[in-house]
Amino acid sequence: MKILIGDIGNTSIKICLVDIDSFLIKKTISFNSNSIRSPNFLKKTFNRFFKNQNVKNIALFSSVVPRHYILLKKFLRIKHKIKLREVKENKIKKIVKINIKNKKQIGSDRIANAVGVYKKYKSNCIVLDFGTATTFDVVTKNGVYNGGIIAPGVNLSLKSLIVSADQIPKFSVKKQKKIIGKNTVEALRSGFYWGYSGLINNIILKIEKETKKKFKIIFTGGYAGLFKTSIVRSFRIDKNITIKGVIEIFKENKNYLV
Repeated sequence: MKILIGDIGNTSIKICLVDIDSFLIKKTISFNSNSIRSPNFLKKTFNRFFKNQNVKNIALFSSVVPRHYILLKKFLRIKHKIKLREVKENKIKKIVKINIKNKKQIGSDRIANAVGVYKKYKSNCIVLDFGTATTFDVVTKNGVYNGGIIAPGVNLSLKSLIVSADQIPKFSVKKQKKIIGKNTVEALRSGFYWGYSGLINNIILKIEKETKKKFKIIFTGGYAGLFKTSIVRSFRIDKNITIKGVIEIFKENKNYLV
């Protein structure tokens, strides 16, 4: 028997089938968030995904896009008789304590990241998520989520620059060995690569200085591997940490959900 676990982001959606006994991820799909608007896309995607699978009638997702969550919730209920719930509808205080001023403002993906790193590492952790925004979330080894930092995402900044500046050509962000570019594209790539490297290194340094603690650094999201040689501190890449956090929240609320 499998359960449906997922993460709805502004840019992409990741959905996993997870074994309900071992809680191991058995199957994964990812697709562009805007694809969810097409009923035919959803029908074809989930028919393929569910083929030869025994899927329980309950699912748990993190979501930062309410309209997409509502669409998917309705689709799963009508077409597959699956009841979809959202992370923030569940109890997490037995897993992590949220130490911020307005708990309602925190995105459920960041809650899931905090739960995921705490349950896996049991250490002081900074989880850095390269999504539509680049987020840093700070979790201490006693299970307290202490807030974090939200910076513009790499792709968001790239698209904004291309749209806003007439003479900026389309380009992709790549690793740069030298900081001084010899043409426009090299200069742009250098600005993004070394600019974000500096941002990451400096924020980690300032977090540790302010808290007077050392942290394990966990990277996740689409650009997690791009900066692996430009970051001063050692770090681990865990591209499923959000999903792992949602799984842990499901486990904590299993009796209530099932």
